[in-house]
Amino acid sequence: MLILYHSPHSRSTRILDLIYAMGIADRVTIRIVSIPRQDGSGGRDPLNPHPEGKVPLLIHDGVEIWESAAIMLYLADLFPAAEYTVPAGDPERGRFLSWMTWYAGVMEPVILHAYAGIDHPLLHATYRGMPELTDRLCRALERGPWLMGDRLTAADILCASPFFWFKESTPDDPLIHDWLARLADLPWQATVMELENWHMAAA
Repeated sequence: MLILYHSPHSRSTRILDLIYAMGIADRVTIRIVSIPRQDGSGGRDPLNPHPEGKVPLLIHDGVEIWESAAIMLYLADLFPAAEYTVPAGDPERGRFLSWMTWYAGVMEPVILHAYAGIDHPLLHATYRGMPELTDRLCRALERGPWLMGDRLTAADILCASPFFWFKESTPDDPLIHDWLARLADLPWQATVMELENWHMAAA
């Protein structure tokens, strides 16, 4: 049994995106929980088993999987027929894994530091900055239309997600704008947004 602990319009929305993109919504039970919001609303939900009270959290037959990159990789590999992974044995598997872990280890920290106006030489030495991040994405999208070339994968949904929350952080580059537009136009996006708005209104 697969259970996703989810809060609408949060980081776990990208997990919902992947679930609907893969067509596995009937295989995953969604449990809506509250989380503390930046505007002071919400709060930690006693029904949320995440040890930090956060989302997303996926439970598969009693085993907890946390962190967005891990959850998305787990689901994509669990349902390979949906073709949002690059399977083991494929020569491109390593590049796919690199995008998934680069997001968590580099991309999100760089965007959050820039958004918060935090600057320090140590951060640049460790994570690089927005110019390097932009260049890395653009070099991949030049071979596009997706990060893995002709394959739309979980890596696109994960790496594009912060630009849908922090639109002002989106690099001003046509390759990136076109990539985001392609993702926004995919048919499952409207379904997810409608569900998110409904869950938010019902909260």
